[in-house]
Amino acid sequence: MPQTENLHDTATRLIGRKRLLAFAVPGVILAYFVYLFFAFDIPGLMDRARMDNAAILVADSYSYKTHVTHDNRVGGLGFAVEGEAKGTYPEGMVPEFVTMSGDDAARIELKAGEAAEIDGSTLRYTVPDYGTVVVTLEGREILLETPDGEVPDWISASSSRVNITGAGGRASVTRARTEVFRYAFGWELFWFTLDSQFYGKTPAELAGLVLSGDRVVDGKSNLAAIAHDVWYNKMWRHGDVLWAIFETILMAFLGTMGAALVALPMAFLAAKNFSRLMSIRFAMRRLFDFVRGVDGLIWTIILSRAFGPGPMTGALAILITDTGSFGKMFSEALENVDDRQIEGVASTGAKTLHRYRFGVIPQITPVLLSQVLYYLESNTRSATIIGAITGGGIGLLLTQAMITQKDWEEVSYYIVLIVLMVMAMDTISGWLRRRLIKGA
Repeated sequence: MPQTENLHDTATRLIGRKRLLAFAVPGVILAYFVYLFFAFDIPGLMDRARMDNAAILVADSYSYKTHVTHDNRVGGLGFAVEGEAKGTYPEGMVPEFVTMSGDDAARIELKAGEAAEIDGSTLRYTVPDYGTVVVTLEGREILLETPDGEVPDWISASSSRVNITGAGGRASVTRARTEVFRYAFGWELFWFTLDSQFYGKTPAELAGLVLSGDRVVDGKSNLAAIAHDVWYNKMWRHGDVLWAIFETILMAFLGTMGAALVALPMAFLAAKNFSRLMSIRFAMRRLFDFVRGVDGLIWTIILSRAFGPGPMTGALAILITDTGSFGKMFSEALENVDDRQIEGVASTGAKTLHRYRFGVIPQITPVLLSQVLYYLESNTRSATIIGAITGGGIGLLLTQAMITQKDWEEVSYYIVLIVLMVMAMDTISGWLRRRLIKGA
């Protein structure tokens, strides 16, 4: 009986502990998330969120806007895609949605039935079922008139600036200029800029020009002229972008392959079955821990200060970081080699170097190739961020586009190219692994 009672008490305690854990664990998790909610100031973050700005950024990523600008100081109207000098309409060319009624007056047809009229320093913005908003510049003060006398939430107004965000477009009035922005889906001027002889041509018309014997540009075939205008596109800079992609891949390739070449001989010194001195093994392993323990971005910053910006600085940062990772993995692979294969090579009278070459390297080759190819794929992504710091590759162009806060369609373009680059590297590295390791 005493033994039965002890078993019963033990079982009761175990059940009690399980019940306690069943209640305690969810409570701890809930308390943790409550702590995170306040520690990261989620309520304040939600208050500071500007969904209107977020909507504009999203729209800018898949569409473009044409700026119709009136200079409120010297007068005159200008038309430019994204408001850039590279996208300015040549003299005498006007967007199809603009109707001119004078040097300083024009009507702009927007989407969703909206329209805007610029008449000197006066802007009239018409919204269906609401009426016309009138913004006038008088001296240094900007006056706003609305149909009901109230300022709706889609208008931001002060004495120095008025911003209107409608369903079909946007407008902005300052002392310096009056601007109307008309959005359109797509990436305008992606192939040809406005000054190109091929702007506005359909694919069928371009194909006809390629096959035609009549030359559009003197001294060049039509195909060469088309390729030239696309490659040297001033808005999208396709030539510079492709070169930046090449720089990014080259940065990853040089860093990864260089790290593998440096780490392999050092791994022999860190493997206990090839390096008999414990002090050497300890020193090599701590060196590997140090160089891989410091993040690649930290090495990038340090090397940028030491050698200046450039793709080679990024490649060197990748090389240093991956030397530690490869050294650790290669040394562990060396410690697990089959000694019988080494002894078989040694029985032929082979020297030490030959024993390593024919008895050790073939055993670790699958591990070596697999890890090197995996890191090459991973470093292609890392080289994008490193390039933003060292001033090389597609990362630099991406950072520049994001800093401007206006060219978000270019940001989308670069992100698409980065994703395609990573997908291509993943496919190529997978194919190489199959061919080199499995022989399939």
